[in-house]
Amino acid sequence: MSPILNAFLSGAITCGFLVATLFFARFWRRTHDGLFLAFAAAFALLGFGQALLTLSGIPVEERSPLYLIRLLAFLLIIVAIIRKNAKA
Repeated sequence: MSPILNAFLSGAITCGFLVATLFFARFWRRTHDGLFLAFAAAFALLGFGQALLTLSGIPVEERSPLYLIRLLAFLLIIVAIIRKNAKA
């Protein structure tokens, strides 16, 4: 894959993550449900990690410390779901 196409697609993925962040932030403003806030924060982290990955040019993302940002985002979602179900 060409580097230009790779950068373009990575930017599109980052934009998608940021759009999802805005949607969940809007839902949180309406409902004040912590689950929506956690999803917004997780998608913001995923977008930030994707942008850093593209800008840093790391060839193998599985071996980079940027992978920990993705791990943190998924852990945030898991903890938010567990907390939401514990209240019920």
